[in-house]
Formats: sequence, structure tokens, C-alpha cells
Amino acid sequence: RLGMESGQTPFAVVLACSDSRVPVELIFDQGPGDLFVTRVAGNIAAPSQLGSIEFAATQLGTKLVVVLGHSNCGAVSAALDAVAKNHAVDSPNLGAIIDLIRPALEPLDSPTMQDAVAANVRHTVRQLRHDSPILAASIDAGELVILGAEYSIECGKVEFLDS
Repeated sequence: RLGMESGQTPFAVVLACSDSRVPVELIFDQGPGDLFVTRVAGNIAAPSQLGSIEFAATQLGTKLVVVLGHSNCGAVSAALDAVAKNHAVDSPNLGAIIDLIRPALEPLDSPTMQDAVAANVRHTVRQLRHDSPILAASIDAGELVILGAEYSIECGKVEFLDS
């Protein structure tokens, strides 16, 4: 798009899984400059994701954050397996991702994959709301809204979740 060289003004941040079956801009029918997208396996809120979202909210004026999980998430599946078998993962890097998903899953009793994905999205939404003083202040001031959603790979629809 012409005119974007002078800056960006995305209307939303989307924290999504890095799964290649989840093309965020296509899912929401948006073009360049419309969304500020950060992607990481399991749509977790590690410090780099928190910082990216804080940047969009404070420097770009973005008013909406969507945490987008998806059906059949491999990272959530790996975390479910680790919780069920009560074991660590061989890779410390993959383990760091699973360790951020694990707290969402541990309270669940025999969760289905769909339950686990939704719990992980809700957990990440809570993290964003409470672990970042910058985001919390923006929410309290009525300047920012954070929502959770799940994308169905099977049917191509997004369902927003209650928090």
C-alpha cells in the first residue's frame, strides 16, 4: 500500500501461534499495515511477546489485542503430553514454551484438546492483563482491550472466547 513508508497505525495486535496453517492477515481479511502480528508456538506471552505488544499499545496507539489460539495446536499437544506424563522436554528451548503453557493445563481434569487450547488462550489473556504494568494501565484507562479467540483449522472460523 502506498503511504505506509512514513509509519504504521495497526488497529489491532494479534498474538498468534506460529503454525503455518494460521495465516493471521488472511483469517481476518486484512492487508499490510492493518494488524501488528507477533507469532510464537503456542501463542504464549514470553517477555519478547509482552514487549512487542507493549510497543504496539504505547508507540503505535493500538487499542485491541487478540490472543489467537487454534485447533490441533502442536505446542499445546506437547504441553498436554508433558503434563500427563509429568516429564520435562529434552530441549530447554521447547521446554520454555511448554513451561508457559503448563500452568493453563495443570488445573484441568482430563482435558480434551479443545479444552486445552481454550485454557491456554485464556491463560495468555490473563498474563497480558496482569503481568505487564503498561498493558494493565492502558486497560484501566479504557485505552486497551484484550480478547481471546480460537481459530478452527477445520472450518476456517474464529470464535471469540469469554475471559
